[in-house]
Amino acid sequence: MSRRTVAEARRSQLVTTFGVGALFPAQDESFMIVGLDDWQEFLCPVVPEPRLAQSLGVHTFRLPPSGSSKGQDLPVIRFPRIHHCPACHRLGTLNRFGSWDENVHKECSRKLTPSRFVVCCTNGHIDDFPYFAWVHRGQVVHENAQHQLSLRTRGQSSSLNDIVVSCSCGVQPRSMAGSFGPKALQGIRKCTGERPWLRTAPAEECDEVPRTLQRGSSNVWFAVQRSALSIPPWSEGVMKVVGNYWPALEHVPAEALAPVLKGMQIPKSSGLSVDELIAAILEMRGEGEQATPTEADLRSEEYQALVLGRPEVDPHQQFVCEPVEGLADAASDLIARVSEVSRLREVRALQGFRRVTPGEDGGSSDRLSKLSYHPATWLPAIEVLGEGVFLRLREDVVSEWEESQFARQRAAAINDAYDMRAQQFGAGNATEISPRELLLHSFAHVLLTELSLDAGYPVASLRERVYAGPGQTGVLVYTASADSAGSLGGLSAQADPERIWGVLQSAIHRARWCSSDPVCIESSGSGADALNLSACHACLLLPETSCERMNHVLDRATLVGLPGRPEEGFFHQFIN
Repeated sequence: MSRRTVAEARRSQLVTTFGVGALFPAQDESFMIVGLDDWQEFLCPVVPEPRLAQSLGVHTFRLPPSGSSKGQDLPVIRFPRIHHCPACHRLGTLNRFGSWDENVHKECSRKLTPSRFVVCCTNGHIDDFPYFAWVHRGQVVHENAQHQLSLRTRGQSSSLNDIVVSCSCGVQPRSMAGSFGPKALQGIRKCTGERPWLRTAPAEECDEVPRTLQRGSSNVWFAVQRSALSIPPWSEGVMKVVGNYWPALEHVPAEALAPVLKGMQIPKSSGLSVDELIAAILEMRGEGEQATPTEADLRSEEYQALVLGRPEVDPHQQFVCEPVEGLADAASDLIARVSEVSRLREVRALQGFRRVTPGEDGGSSDRLSKLSYHPATWLPAIEVLGEGVFLRLREDVVSEWEESQFARQRAAAINDAYDMRAQQFGAGNATEISPRELLLHSFAHVLLTELSLDAGYPVASLRERVYAGPGQTGVLVYTASADSAGSLGGLSAQADPERIWGVLQSAIHRARWCSSDPVCIESSGSGADALNLSACHACLLLPETSCERMNHVLDRATLVGLPGRPEEGFFHQFIN
């Protein structure tokens, strides 16, 4: 890798859009972000979040590097390795054109273009498109012949049939038509198991048939993220004190913690005992007696914290949640509580990534690609400070509704779509959607859209968090942007009883009608892989930054019912 700056990106993009293993376009060049083994830890500030770290099996999180004096914060490699000269139309690696690290063809004095096509498999491997094998398929290959590949476009259309690969050995040229089919490369090339982002890792054995993709397409890299809210007691007291000194305490042996703490005068300055500090450090490392929390455990703890609330007693506390009183009587038939979350902190970590198809199992699949070759003690993450509104439906009303035949049928249709997708890609289906989750997720979308209109936030700067586990009926809408759009201060104010009453009324009444009706409301399957029912861009779909389920598992009919059967919707009493 050469030591020069090739491009710039925001820190948040290195967790959400251009993380490890992703392709980064930079003008006429293309690069891949390398694994954590090559990152310089001292350039990455610590982001403590013990609960989430325990769940992911790491010690802590770190911000991606930014703004070092010498630049070159994050190492990258060139990918794809095959380039194309627009003057002479030759295909080859950089060393075939001149220098190994300059995208210029010396003979033509023209800048080279990275190959438009790559091949990926669902196990996360990626490699250059096999142009040689593609053009020579089924044809005699002369061993002593010179093989100089070329790529030309006929200029007649923008279809793949217009892109032709040829070889100087004289074989019949072949267009790229049909190369994007699921089994197009079967019998031509099996997956090579290449993991170029892990520079020292050997190729893996893989029996998958790779898929041809455009290098700039979204399914080349799907981020698998995990996030958690900072809640008491982890966000306060001894845990917060330890978090402030975590870079110095992270690797101190357990037997040396007591003298180190005394030497740093942490017990004296914090008013905490040495034993309390040591117990907190061991717990943050995951060395305590507490079992590793699951995603469901994290959500359950967050839900309980939001339900119980936390008044502001310290201007530096990271979690403030207070219930509001005086909600309209008509709303209390369905709404159990509305809380104003005037301060919260979220840590969003990159756990791994997938290629070709996304996953929604919280990163538990064995198809999750790793960010480092050697076991990592940390993961890249960003933190978001903001505000929100928490709304909880009545448990008794939700329980009664989800037992109805209508609710079970709607959820069953979504689960059938998940089963069909799993069979199509030869994977097991670990997803089971409950009527409660379908209802709460759909409600979160209409609520978020309505709040954005009144609070002054753009929709893409808000985010949902749905609590739909057993005994949970909550929806949190909060600021999701790490930039200045997350500090306007108008979202939590919408929890005021009079304001939230107007928001609820408008959101539900707006959900009764979609400009795509009756097609939308009568849909039996919509969106990617038919994972939605009554949902489209004119009513329920949100920007991808706002939805935690990639705009899947949505059904407007669960809220307002079907034409002629409005009483089957959960909010039919509210509408009346």
